[in-house]
Amino acid sequence: MPAAPAAPAATTTRGRRPVVAALMLGMALAAIDGTIVSTAVPQIVGDLGGFTVFSWLFSGYLLAVTVTLPLYGKLSDTFGRKPVLIAGIILFLVGSLLCAAAWNMVALIAFRIVQGLGGGALQGTIQTIAADLYPLKERPRIQARLSTVWATSSVAGPVAGGLLAGYADWRWIFLINLPVGAVALWLVVRHLQEPSRPRPATRPRVDWAGALAVFATGALLLTALVQGGVAWPWFSAPSLGLFGASALLAALTVVVERRAAEPIIPGWVWRRRTIASVNLALGAMGLLMVAPTVFLPTYAQSVLGLGPIAAGFVLSVMTLSWPVSAAFSDRVYNRIGFRRTAMLGMGAALLILLAFPLLPYPGEAWHPALLMLLLGAALGLFQLPLIVGVQSTVGWAERGTTTASVLFCRQVGQSIGAALFGAIANGVLAARLLDAPVDGLPGDLDAVARTLEDPGAVSSAAAEYLRRAVDAAVDHVYVGAAGAAALALLALITLAPRRFPVITEPSDSPTAPDPAATPTASEAAPARQDR
Repeated sequence: MPAAPAAPAATTTRGRRPVVAALMLGMALAAIDGTIVSTAVPQIVGDLGGFTVFSWLFSGYLLAVTVTLPLYGKLSDTFGRKPVLIAGIILFLVGSLLCAAAWNMVALIAFRIVQGLGGGALQGTIQTIAADLYPLKERPRIQARLSTVWATSSVAGPVAGGLLAGYADWRWIFLINLPVGAVALWLVVRHLQEPSRPRPATRPRVDWAGALAVFATGALLLTALVQGGVAWPWFSAPSLGLFGASALLAALTVVVERRAAEPIIPGWVWRRRTIASVNLALGAMGLLMVAPTVFLPTYAQSVLGLGPIAAGFVLSVMTLSWPVSAAFSDRVYNRIGFRRTAMLGMGAALLILLAFPLLPYPGEAWHPALLMLLLGAALGLFQLPLIVGVQSTVGWAERGTTTASVLFCRQVGQSIGAALFGAIANGVLAARLLDAPVDGLPGDLDAVARTLEDPGAVSSAAAEYLRRAVDAAVDHVYVGAAGAAALALLALITLAPRRFPVITEPSDSPTAPDPAATPTASEAAPARQDR
């Protein structure tokens, strides 16, 4: 491991442009493949069968991305970003090609997991390289670009999937990745230049036992969260068995990591107040994001009576304000600091989430759209300062691990949120449907939404009752999301230092020598300042 931080991977504006283009293409691939399959499920099931297990098309990809993030973060700190990113792109493209050639649902699910193994490398390594490329004062710009790409791709995914499945063939959903990924791969191989680093005194060792333990623990826990209440009841033997096994594996992982010379998840990730607080805060943000991304479209269609495209627009306005707010967040945190800026953003998000249950029934479409526009601005002011801030408190040799831990916690938060809020919504619906005006009504949110899509399925009185039940269920979800926002604030207030101990590297100084040259010992030594 190098004794001091290395210089950024690329330094001149001209040299950075193709690398940034590659990062944006890679981010688009990782983001769009998380959602693009959703609208093509009917065509895929009609061709391959496997209706009972099709949900694993999403769950398998999510699991693979999440549980591999810590491993890729450690590998990028040990062997460099470039080989990890190249391997991730290749693995993602191989998975895409295999998905296009799948002959049944089981094969497609397995190949989606292969895709996810590559997607984990894309997500973590791209964020790390972005921090390497730019000094602290310029990082909001690249992070805002990546946020824009991620948000746009996530929203465009279902639309693109529906178009390809409806007018071409669902296999093109995966084949379209090949030319885009090939361009990204060529740009990375050709233009990403990592500076030479001092040769480590001992040969780097990969903690494969720790990697396997982390992978197994995450896989069991996320499977329990994703499938609980869907494939089996929460308090059934499969759920209890998975939660129990994941707890035992988590304890085993701690033992393995404490004994490892180079652990995949080193203890300092949680011993340093700055990193630990950001991990918890972004985990809470992942939890609250489930309310708008999962439940708002159902609310827009079932309560407001909007079509799928209009419902998607109500959600997508959040992606308009988020990157704009993130791009200007540096003007705020340069004045008041990372912690206070993040607290300001999350405090605003808390109030916005609490305002949702106060919307009139049934209301107009612009009511939730306005709240989502404000929520995007608030979360842009929250997330980017924390990511930029925590990346700036560590040197090159720890940045990959730090970034991966943040993204890992955010992904786990989303999985917990989907399970928790799904249980809340269905619980509220079940309670409301006990006094329904007619018998035989569905008892879970998805089934109620499908019933309301068919005007003749129930009487007008029953349909109105169902709409009010959905409204109440989503209101409770938003109150829960506000609770998650309060937890994020609590983590920042109680754990985060008042000022982040930022490392000022040579490239952050306007009088620094050319970072393309190998730094000398005096040049490489970072200075710390609080921000």
